[in-house]
Amino acid sequence: MSDPMSTEAAQALVPALREAIREAASLALPSFRLGAQTTARTWSKAGGSPVTEADVAVDTFLKIRLSALLPKAAWLSEETSDDSIRLGSDLVWIVDPIDGTRAFLTGHPDWSISVALLSRGEPIIGFVHAPVSDRFYEAVAGAGATCNGVPLSVSRKAGLAGARVTGPKPMIDKLARGGAVSGDPLDFEMVPRVPSLALRVARVAEGSIDIGLVSSDARDWDLAGADLLLREAGGSVSDLTGARTTYNRPDPVHGALIAMSDGLRDDVVAALART
Repeated sequence: MSDPMSTEAAQALVPALREAIREAASLALPSFRLGAQTTARTWSKAGGSPVTEADVAVDTFLKIRLSALLPKAAWLSEETSDDSIRLGSDLVWIVDPIDGTRAFLTGHPDWSISVALLSRGEPIIGFVHAPVSDRFYEAVAGAGATCNGVPLSVSRKAGLAGARVTGPKPMIDKLARGGAVSGDPLDFEMVPRVPSLALRVARVAEGSIDIGLVSSDARDWDLAGADLLLREAGGSVSDLTGARTTYNRPDPVHGALIAMSDGLRDDVVAALART
């Protein structure tokens, strides 16, 4: 294998990548209707999950643009058939053209375009763009993370009591029971569930959410870009034991996960282990 991509080489790709993602967003936005059903043609994939013509248009556009930007990189995305060549590739693009398709369909603003570049299995570039709010999260490994140019940092909350938590209710209830004080479940500040997993993690990275919980069955494309944001901001996405998430495995499906700051990791893992 070749050496990992350098921070400098990754940073050199950022302006062109940012522009490509903005152009991709312009393909989806015309068919989005805030608070109303999309005008895009919609159908169901095998398994019943929805897809729109906007998902396919964004995916096709980004595959062409990013492959031209870095021809040696392999490709993994939600809307493209998987190619096992990625498993032996030093560089891999991981893309979710619309993360939160159901939100896009129904007029909820919290959908995003998520892009990551892996270098020897590790995210080295991560982008999450929320077109409706025009928030552009980006990170390069070793160079920090920003949102619209402002540096990101996780919250400095030191304990679970009163934490701002979002995610599936069964996982939140389990965390509350595990962190119980004198037999009473912890009280959290409940944050409305963020339908885009990438945005859910990005909001932990920016410090507006303390703990983001993710039920099993998330895919690499939901997480890889946002995970780098969080790592650069002082946290990470981990499994329920606290082990960091790994990417570009033969099966890109994950079990239950936690997005959190490094400062809360021990408390969250211990609470979940007690239930």
